[in-house]
Amino acid sequence: MRALSQVKPALLFLLLVCTSATASPLADSVLRASPVDSIVAQYPAMMSQGVRDGLKQSGRVEPFVANTISSIVSNAFSVAEIRAQMIEDLDQGLSDQQLNSVLDWYNTPLAEKITQAEIAASRPSVWKEVEAEAAQLQKKYKGSERAKLFDRFDMAARATESAVDTTVAVQLGLASAMAAFNGSKGPTFEQLQQKIEAQRPMLRGMVAQQVYAGYLYTYQDLTTSELKDYIGFLESDAGSAFTRVATDSIQRSITEPVESVGNQLARFFNPQ
Repeated sequence: MRALSQVKPALLFLLLVCTSATASPLADSVLRASPVDSIVAQYPAMMSQGVRDGLKQSGRVEPFVANTISSIVSNAFSVAEIRAQMIEDLDQGLSDQQLNSVLDWYNTPLAEKITQAEIAASRPSVWKEVEAEAAQLQKKYKGSERAKLFDRFDMAARATESAVDTTVAVQLGLASAMAAFNGSKGPTFEQLQQKIEAQRPMLRGMVAQQVYAGYLYTYQDLTTSELKDYIGFLESDAGSAFTRVATDSIQRSITEPVESVGNQLARFFNPQ
């Protein structure tokens, strides 16, 4: 379970610009303006890193093999396909009025400030800093209004829920690798999947602490009023719809390739 620590809540806040053709210019513009866009760009690398670290920590495979497996995992996820599916889902799941409302929000000075904060906190080089400052930040904000706002933020952003789904996806990718590596000698992928799914309640407790630390770190330069305004957007009709559709689309997109990963790894370990 050590590999779980490789899944960082900061990944929820990434922002990179991706290029792809789309039949919905409005949905595409919304996605480009939002921090969600970078989740699409970073998931292949994040999944690959999580599986690689998990395999190395297990001590059951050589580093070279772990690196090769992580490369296969990364290649199983297409940024362009995931992003195209998200645009289609946003186009179908939100009205033009809702999409325009989301776009208008992300063009405000406050949203731009928040986006920059999320970009800064998302860099892999900052993850250790987030962990190192977690205890200090929790002590600093204990009992504060900012701390009390977390539950609203978490529910509106679906932060912990999404982080748990991401953690499970990484673990399923790791399970695919281990099942393929063990062949008929170890538990099947289905058995490992059942075990992982049964651990969701425990995962939620672990991930929730990481998400809270990421929340305190990422938004520490926002005033309480600004943070309330951001949460207000997330709770609005348009903001809520956008978050729901985008996160659901992403989770489907990163879970579906797992079976393909298992098949590729099986051929890698057991060539005909």
